[in-house]
Amino acid sequence: MIRMGENLLKKTRSLCPECMRVIEAEVVEKEDKALIRKKCPEHGDFEDVYWSDAWLYRWAEKFGRIGKGIENPRTKESKGCPLDCGICPNHKSHTILGIIDVTNRCNMRCPVCFANAAAAGYVYEPTFKQIVEMIRNLRENRPVPAPGLQLSGGEPTVRDDLPDIVRAAKEAGFPHVEVNSNGLRLAQDLDFVKRLVNAGVSTIYLQFDGVTPEPYKITRGQNVLEYKLKAIENCRRAGLHSVVLVVTLVRGVNDHQVGDIIRFAIENMDVVRCVNVQPVSFAGRISQRQREKWRITIPDFLKAVEEQTSGQIAVSDFYPVPCVVPISLFVEAYKGKPHVEFTCHEHCGAATYIFVDDGKMIPITRFVNVEKLFELLEKYAADLKRGRFGAKAKVVAKAIKDIPGTINMRNAPKGLNLLKVILNILRTGDYSALAEFHERALMIGCMHFMDPYNFSQDRIERCGIHYAVPDGRIVPFCSMNSIHRPTIERKLGMPLDKCGG
Repeated sequence: MIRMGENLLKKTRSLCPECMRVIEAEVVEKEDKALIRKKCPEHGDFEDVYWSDAWLYRWAEKFGRIGKGIENPRTKESKGCPLDCGICPNHKSHTILGIIDVTNRCNMRCPVCFANAAAAGYVYEPTFKQIVEMIRNLRENRPVPAPGLQLSGGEPTVRDDLPDIVRAAKEAGFPHVEVNSNGLRLAQDLDFVKRLVNAGVSTIYLQFDGVTPEPYKITRGQNVLEYKLKAIENCRRAGLHSVVLVVTLVRGVNDHQVGDIIRFAIENMDVVRCVNVQPVSFAGRISQRQREKWRITIPDFLKAVEEQTSGQIAVSDFYPVPCVVPISLFVEAYKGKPHVEFTCHEHCGAATYIFVDDGKMIPITRFVNVEKLFELLEKYAADLKRGRFGAKAKVVAKAIKDIPGTINMRNAPKGLNLLKVILNILRTGDYSALAEFHERALMIGCMHFMDPYNFSQDRIERCGIHYAVPDGRIVPFCSMNSIHRPTIERKLGMPLDKCGG
């Protein structure tokens, strides 16, 4: 019910955090914040912060995109979203990143974790054969095979056959295979890191909550910073130059270190390619008082970046993830075949690219008119689809004429010819032309995965990050972790007391 002084932002469906039944919900604007509000007939009222800035919430909406989904869903519509996940025909985005949990065993017991054996009470560990079948299943998505795979857990590196799993994924056609890790084994076993590199691993997705010991004592239950630093060094020594620093962001715990983490990444840009911040999601029941203390949302992160970098990176330098869809539309129209589209919900995440020149951070938005560039690319894509013989050459010629007007090379970092990179993509339709760009850039992103308290069905329907599971289903990230994980893993898992856990 809308109260005096409030505005309705949207109606959606959510979950009761107590009984997990699907219930009606509203997102409302109150005192410049977007709040999600719902009522369970059995457990009463719930309210949580959805986005901490209602103006930014509305601004992000204009970048929303509805995707085409997949042509070969694995489950039918029966109970309704989000209970039919698998993926059902109603899902609106195809898989951008597939995830396979190769184990739920872990060499740590983090208080904020939702997916380890100690928390679950059972061991879930698919066989190598089952994992290969899940890899195959993700690659069979139509019209676009899943382009990226993350091997996750638990802690994947507790499996000695992890390099073999990486190799199997590469052989199946995944161009990008990353390993999600807390870094403990990577810090202590250089030979294992080298085996991963030799197997073809693309990226280490490294848990990294701060640049001092204090945050780890709360988020991980112990000071493990030295292991993080050594893991990065071992990646460097093994010749792997793609590490993502993955920050679980908790209000009052490490949100004051956002700027320092970015500066740390810049100091290690020969290895670190991205800082990916994930505002904490609450596994299990938690009081409203504790949620209010720890809850942090995407706008909070963006404002912290601006404040802690003295405005060198501003809130306005970030864009919602689906803003890049015009690039995919152009490449698809140019090549004449389906291409991966980042059509996840506009409130799921935001990102930017920054460059460093003479010690100064330069966001890409300071020398590229991003919105104008994307508008042009979408127009060119439409022209290519309408055109016939000779259309490709005419559109590229038009692009070569128009694109320079979106780039101010005087403000660009020295030695970066971004115009050349973009024009090469337009001429070839090949993303490999972006290699030079990525070697110079640091991506800063924020993805806020949902929990039962802030769960919203319209976001689930457009999720592009999907778990493959042994029974043949492919399950969206937030519904997996909020609803389906216990059922799926208990069915295939073994109680701890029966496996020596």
